[in-house]
Amino acid sequence: MTDDLFEPRILAFCCKYCAYAAGDLAGSMRLNYPANVKIIQIPCTGRVDMLHLLRAIEDGADGVYVAGCLEGECHFLEGNLKAKRRVMAVRKQLAEMGMEEDRVRMFNLSSAMGPRFAEIATEMTETIRRLGPSPLRAANVCETDLQAEGSN
Repeated sequence: MTDDLFEPRILAFCCKYCAYAAGDLAGSMRLNYPANVKIIQIPCTGRVDMLHLLRAIEDGADGVYVAGCLEGECHFLEGNLKAKRRVMAVRKQLAEMGMEEDRVRMFNLSSAMGPRFAEIATEMTETIRRLGPSPLRAANVCETDLQAEGSN
């Protein structure tokens, strides 16, 4: 797959109260951001487990980010701080496996930050495009090809 044809698959776990609302605002403002970012609304980033992040990468996402409330402004007090610790732990695990840490990131924003939401989606897409496809995505494609050949 050449760099010109590579379009990253990015999953964004977004806090209902801040980041998801910022995404809505970005849409209302008609701000453009990459369509390859798939948004999952969650009640609080504190609900995102390390397994969710790792499973997203394992299942073929080239990048994953968690977007929550500004630090100190979490509607559930410390959810975004828990998420930050989990994201940092996943980044460390990726590095230990020989993968780039920047495939998983954490961002904080308020519901009024629609332009920043669009910037984050664009920034993450550019970062992942520069890194290239996830090595696990390539492994999944090979495994799928082998399974398809075996069924013939």
